[in-house]
Amino acid sequence: MGTKSNSVGEALAVGAESARIPAEQHADAHPVPVKRIVPPGRWFSWNLKELADYRELLYFLVWREIKVRYKQTLIGAGWAVVQPVATMLVFSLFFGRLAKIPSGGLPYPLFFYTALLPWTYFAGALAGATNSVVDNQRVIAKVYFPRVLLPFSAVLSGLVDFAIAFVLLIGMAFYYRVTPGPWLAFVPVFLLLAVLTAFGAGLWLAGLNALYRDVRYVVPFLVQFWLFASPVAYPSSLVPVRWRALYGLNPMAGVIDGFRWAVTGENPPSAGLVTVSAAAVIVMLVAGLWYFRRVEATVADVV
Repeated sequence: MGTKSNSVGEALAVGAESARIPAEQHADAHPVPVKRIVPPGRWFSWNLKELADYRELLYFLVWREIKVRYKQTLIGAGWAVVQPVATMLVFSLFFGRLAKIPSGGLPYPLFFYTALLPWTYFAGALAGATNSVVDNQRVIAKVYFPRVLLPFSAVLSGLVDFAIAFVLLIGMAFYYRVTPGPWLAFVPVFLLLAVLTAFGAGLWLAGLNALYRDVRYVVPFLVQFWLFASPVAYPSSLVPVRWRALYGLNPMAGVIDGFRWAVTGENPPSAGLVTVSAAAVIVMLVAGLWYFRRVEATVADVV
């Protein structure tokens, strides 16, 4: 009986050993992929390949932003036109008719609307980017993805409203007998500057808002101040020449002047002002990327 038991035990041991060897060989042949998530380095660094790998996620984030914006609304995308048109009517009455602010030879409604269009996009994109991290705190705490996609998707989603309102702008230009010329090709250039300005400033505010929740209450005051510091309701020619370079440190000054000229062909922007504004956009974007990269390592723990 003992001999039989020993034989059975030896057989089981040999069987287990023979079963373990192929399993180990199989594991060596097909190793399980391991993804390591490490905090960013001390200096400015971005994994561009990783960002490219998440391009499909960026698409769905943008699409979600657009759907949420018009969910359960009465006129839907019509708000992209109603809001700037109502603002244009009010400003045209008080600043154009009553205050008699010069408009560089253009009808004041067209003068104001050509500036209001990029400004409305910028203000909406900035507000969306500021709240993007906090509004997605549950997703951030559960799954990893490049956090920079959140403010970037908020900035890109505003381009849909811009495109809708831009159709009305072209109609207004023909109504006032202002025919867009070949300079209309510069519209994407100044629109890109507006996108980068909103993205750069939004990165700063999104990171600060994740750490200090009262930042979202400061943004409306910042946007209101920024509006009157930009040539939306008045031409930049009212600014003294000696102050124009300093005035160009406001990135939206060059964007608005350039966009107005690209659509109407009137009042070409100062080359110095546009150059300074473009340089300010680049500095703001690089600084915003650097700061957001520093905050990204801890944002999941504080939101």
